[in-house]
Amino acid sequence: MEAVDNQQSTEKAKQVEQLDKLAWLLDESVRLPGGFRVGVESIIGLIPGAGDALGFLLSMALVVKARRAGASRGLQARMVANSAFESAVGVVPIVGDLFDFWFKANKRNIKLLRNHLAKQDQSHDQI
Repeated sequence: MEAVDNQQSTEKAKQVEQLDKLAWLLDESVRLPGGFRVGVESIIGLIPGAGDALGFLLSMALVVKARRAGASRGLQARMVANSAFESAVGVVPIVGDLFDFWFKANKRNIKLLRNHLAKQDQSHDQI
């Protein structure tokens, strides 16, 4: 039984690492002058109209993968809300783009997932 738990734990860790890489790509993969980082999603968001919709769809791919890694329904809802909020504000010209550069919903969502999985592991260890 312990071997199965270790294998599942290793698989979840791999999934979270992949999600972390996706979040980095979407939110921080491009270095701007001054050291500030933005991601592919922020750059795509500069395209009027379709950019924010495409960015939202990319964020939803992260949520779907988080579900497979063990995110609860409540956590998934919060992750969708973060991404939807970022996309909704992103529609506003200039201000929305600046907000998108700062908010980084995908990195926030990965942090939420990591905290959720850590709490699951702690409660599992206490059983």
